Amino acid sequence: MAKGFSIRARCQNFGWPRDRGTGEIGRPIIGAKRRFVDRAVGKMLFCAALAAIVAVFFIIVFLLRDGYQIVLETGLWNFLVGAEWNPTGLNPAYGVFPLITGTILVMALAMVIAVPLSIGSAVFIAEIASPGMKSVIKPAIELLAGIPSVVYGFFGLILLTDWIRVVFDQPSGSSWLAGSILLAIMAIPTITSVAEDAISSVPREFKEGSLALGATHWQTIRRVIVPGALSGISAAIILGMGRAIGETMAVLMVTGNAAVIPDPIYDVFSPVRTLTGTLGIEMGEVAFGSTHYHALFGVAVVLLFTTLAINSAARVIITRIQGTQGTARPTPSGRVKAAILHSTPYQAITGAASRITHAVSAPFGRLLPPRASQRCAFLLVSLSVAIVIAALGVILFELVVNGAGAISWEFLTGSPRDLGRAGGIFPAIVGTFYLVGGALAIALPLGIATAVYLVEYTAETPLTRSTRTAVDLLNGTPSIVFGLFGFAFLVLFMGFGVSLIAGQITLGLMILPMIIRTTEEALRSIPGSLREGSYALGATKWQTIWRVVLPPALPGILTGAILSIGRAAGETAPIMFTAAIFSSRFLPSSLTEPVMALPYHLFVLTTTVPGAATQSYGTAFVLLLLVLTIYLAAILVRRRYHRATVM
Repeated sequence: MAKGFSIRARCQNFGWPRDRGTGEIGRPIIGAKRRFVDRAVGKMLFCAALAAIVAVFFIIVFLLRDGYQIVLETGLWNFLVGAEWNPTGLNPAYGVFPLITGTILVMALAMVIAVPLSIGSAVFIAEIASPGMKSVIKPAIELLAGIPSVVYGFFGLILLTDWIRVVFDQPSGSSWLAGSILLAIMAIPTITSVAEDAISSVPREFKEGSLALGATHWQTIRRVIVPGALSGISAAIILGMGRAIGETMAVLMVTGNAAVIPDPIYDVFSPVRTLTGTLGIEMGEVAFGSTHYHALFGVAVVLLFTTLAINSAARVIITRIQGTQGTARPTPSGRVKAAILHSTPYQAITGAASRITHAVSAPFGRLLPPRASQRCAFLLVSLSVAIVIAALGVILFELVVNGAGAISWEFLTGSPRDLGRAGGIFPAIVGTFYLVGGALAIALPLGIATAVYLVEYTAETPLTRSTRTAVDLLNGTPSIVFGLFGFAFLVLFMGFGVSLIAGQITLGLMILPMIIRTTEEALRSIPGSLREGSYALGATKWQTIWRVVLPPALPGILTGAILSIGRAAGETAPIMFTAAIFSSRFLPSSLTEPVMALPYHLFVLTTTVPGAATQSYGTAFVLLLLVLTIYLAAILVRRRYHRATVM
């Protein structure tokens, strides 16, 4: 029981009768009014839980509504395998095959770079690092996840593409290689975090048994721990693939955006264009209702179902792992699960992960004595962590050194002038807070209510599983798809126009699944004995939730809210079609007016305004500082909560 926590003390506020002689609290008589309140709260929470299903339903319906017409005009086969994407040409062509190919190529090379670095980092954190070193390295890698994608894109456009152009003597550094390097850096935190959890969850007895039989530490890692965590590592790779495919702003800024298939296919210096990049570039300039407009929604449908398939596969694998650890959760039907587990992609990824691990480690075992092999292997694993930390250091150094010089009182409190080359970013800072505050006001109560209903009011029913599946699907939806949904439903169908309220609702839908998930985990961590004690004292379900369950779960809920704030503050794609404008001297006076935001201001400054490097660095520095401060706060809250739980 948490320090200072007392069920009886909290029950004193329930309004239960107290004996005047002894001062003891007596059992209350549950009246009709309290039962009515209990049922009413349950119904309200049920309605909130339906919101996630409705959100997924509306997203899919509106994308299909505007996307199916391109299939009627061109045919499904021609749309998917057409070799040319040229919607504005004299003879418009709407074949998305070059876009699908570009997406797959950028993602595949990113995984080739990210997977060995991520698995090496996960092994180092879980098995080699001391507790003190682990407490530093793990948050540092997690901070990579907190850097906004538009800041990655800015870094790539300013530094990475120039480095590729000079080192490889290419006419331009904007290429497939630049996009893959950037996506690899962005995918590393996801893969490392999930893989480290999988490695840490391998039963301790396996490791102790291997060491007791005389195996070295590295032989134990290679032969026992990594094979035991292989399913989790596969899930981490699949989640990393989903992260890479759904990314918009970073790849849009560094891949060159030519809708061509590289010739030869292995030419990593060729420009490419991805599905997300196409949406980001063309959606803002397309005529409403045109064939081009419907073709872009068709691209969004292809993107949505691709990411849904990848994330569903990852969820099945993770559920399987949890089931084998004795903490089984609701699983899909056995037929679907068996089909996925025996599918060719799953077998290929699992087999590839096994072969990579064996191939990397085998030469040491064959050519060197066990101890020397271990030293070489640990050196490579340590090197992978050093590369990841160095990447974080280079990004922070570049932005801090060049961005801090641009910071002044006028820059922080003034309005932009001369197309953003002079003046300040005050409207963008305040506008970002407006957007994030509105999104949180929408998503936080809805998310907490949904999580409370899922955990406290229901058993495992088809509705519960449907709601949880909808939340997971919503969580894996690319941010650019949220932007298109907001544009089609809020801006056009509802008539909100490009406005603050449209951006707030779109961002609120985007962060809703994160709040639901983190709140669920926080509620599940509360021991059932506390609930049983409260019920034994005569409290109703709602009184138990309000007075007994929610207070100790508050730190976990707060962590989810802080992470959601960080994500909403750094996103560009959901607001570029719904709420954001590049420049304004004044703050919006109502919810129906558009608003400036730091991510969109940085994107336009970097890509379309020449001679604005100083302002771009300053804007990137302020945005990075804002988001990293929020993520750092979440990490500190989590660490303090973890210590309190351990104590």
